[in-house]
Amino acid sequence: MANRLAQTTSPYLLQHADNPVDWWPWSPGAFEEARKRNVPVLLSVGYASCHWCHVMAHESFEDASLADYLNAHFVPVKVDREERPDVDAVYMEAVQAATGQGGWPMTVFLTADAEPFYFGTYFPPEPRHGMPSFHQVLEGVVAAWTDRREEVAEVAGRIVRDLAGRSVTHGGTELPGGPELAQALLRLTRDYDEKHGGFGGAPKFPPSMVLEFLLRHHARTGAEGALEMAADTCAAMAHGGIYDQLGGGFARYSVDREWIVPHFEKMLYDNALLCRAYAHLWRATGSDLARRVALETADFMVRELRTAEGGFASALDADSEDARGRHAEGAFYVWTPAQLREVLGAEDAAFAAEHFGVTEEGTFEEGSSVLRLARTGEARDAERAADVRARLFAAREARVRPERDDKIVAAWNGLAIAALAETGAYFGRPDLVERATEAADLLVRVHMGDLARLCRTSKDGRAGDNAGVLEDYGDVAEGFLTLASVTGEGVWLEFAGFLLDIVLERFTGENGQLYDTADDAEQLIRRPQDPTDSATPAGWTAAAGALLSYAAHTGSEAHRTAAEGALGIVGALGPKAPRFTGWGLAVAEALLDGPREVAVAGPVAGELHRAALLGRAPGAVVAVGEGPDAGAEFPLLADRTPVGGAPTAYVCRHFVCDAPTTDAADLAAKLAG
Repeated sequence: MANRLAQTTSPYLLQHADNPVDWWPWSPGAFEEARKRNVPVLLSVGYASCHWCHVMAHESFEDASLADYLNAHFVPVKVDREERPDVDAVYMEAVQAATGQGGWPMTVFLTADAEPFYFGTYFPPEPRHGMPSFHQVLEGVVAAWTDRREEVAEVAGRIVRDLAGRSVTHGGTELPGGPELAQALLRLTRDYDEKHGGFGGAPKFPPSMVLEFLLRHHARTGAEGALEMAADTCAAMAHGGIYDQLGGGFARYSVDREWIVPHFEKMLYDNALLCRAYAHLWRATGSDLARRVALETADFMVRELRTAEGGFASALDADSEDARGRHAEGAFYVWTPAQLREVLGAEDAAFAAEHFGVTEEGTFEEGSSVLRLARTGEARDAERAADVRARLFAAREARVRPERDDKIVAAWNGLAIAALAETGAYFGRPDLVERATEAADLLVRVHMGDLARLCRTSKDGRAGDNAGVLEDYGDVAEGFLTLASVTGEGVWLEFAGFLLDIVLERFTGENGQLYDTADDAEQLIRRPQDPTDSATPAGWTAAAGALLSYAAHTGSEAHRTAAEGALGIVGALGPKAPRFTGWGLAVAEALLDGPREVAVAGPVAGELHRAALLGRAPGAVVAVGEGPDAGAEFPLLADRTPVGGAPTAYVCRHFVCDAPTTDAADLAAKLAG
């Protein structure tokens, strides 16, 4: 018999709809029930493609006897962190403060007032590795709740007070300048892995936002070290197992520092951010590798994540069914020498094993290997390598595919729109621009509704119940602004303005601070606020970047002032923690450069328009259009007319404009950084 989660739209919650646990979704009713029954709340937070969430579900939440105990002594609440990032952020902050670490599944015990008093992540069904069993944890919490209620209340109250006192200390009104950005680069250099690329050790995550900062810093200053770190990291990832050598696209992270073995889930946000990073690397260097990876990643997103409604699904699971019918991590992606021979024959299998680093011992589990490019260079026989790759891809298509989390997350679709629009424009792929436009149409039609507010998620064309958070507004506005520059359709600039006006009205605090939730959102034990990047750009700096671009397009002083106020925190954090402030540092580079305002009076997709889009000046905005009405859609085009009847580009920076040019090479030189 299904529980209450059967009425939800979240794929993650629906995975638990048939559990014997009497789950509630996050709702006032759950806490009313806890108060009425005088029992604590068990809050379990995860997401659909989380491997250890599946493990704990199978071991514990599908166990009837444990479920009986849980139902009798708790009100169990299940939350999809991707639908409710605000709930996740608030309690993850508490978990990390109490235990020094965090992750998913997240397990938190709450009072009926939603105040946390005991924390954990994954708990095993039996005691192991120094961890108590989940049943022991439940019994311990029940004993404390029954026998030491005053102590529980005291602990919960202290935790809430501590969280309330942890508000972000703002970096003052000083904008980040050249010295702060140089210090950030120096700190990154110290953390850089010169042998394998990337930053830090294992597990190693793709540094998407930092790559954007490095490329922009090189464009502004000419610092070769910044470009080398970006290019070498991108090359190392593209040759590693974190990149799908057959189908394109990136896994979530590498379990080792060499990028060999990934955690196999594929997230929309990683692929959108990395697609754009590789496209920008190609723009800076002309690298064939960067071009190939950008296009393959774009094609992966369209092929495997695009939904029937035109949006992009959140993720592909790490696990799938292997040849023996077992559910196993990475089963869809890994190969043994025997499997290569079965598909390719002995001779080509030997070639493929050498090319992709497949060994008899294996690099993964049970003698299987993750495909990677064993040499740093391209294959000696590129035609043979392409043929082998195509045959292996075709054979892999017959395997049982990983499950897909079909919900549409507004923020992540905003990132995908920006990536696909630019990649399509750079490489002459209008189909990718069309896919970006269709996703943007879905966000307007379903997620914006009557243009009053933005909702966080949708599924099957139906909007979810959860309000958009700051990253949704910032990233969707970024996507719309990029689409406006690529397509010359001013309506996307207008839609971005709607969203950013709400940021100004509902998400802005004192001294330029931004909050992750609107001022009229559901009140949690604290209002979440985080200026640091996680797997995606911080909502704080994503919004700052969109505000800055919109101000450059429109001349709006209010949006420029808000962007500058928000960037004060980057001046304080960037030099100390650049690995976690990458997007803010990238926006700061745009601020230092102007950003430049480029108006192209002429046809969309013309030579001058392409030169404008390929300009490396950090954060430059591009408006393009022709005819007397162009200025009505794009303020930058007002009173900008073709010179001598030829398409003409106008470039302005810091309130100073260059002479107009009709020459694409001249425009490229103006925008070289």
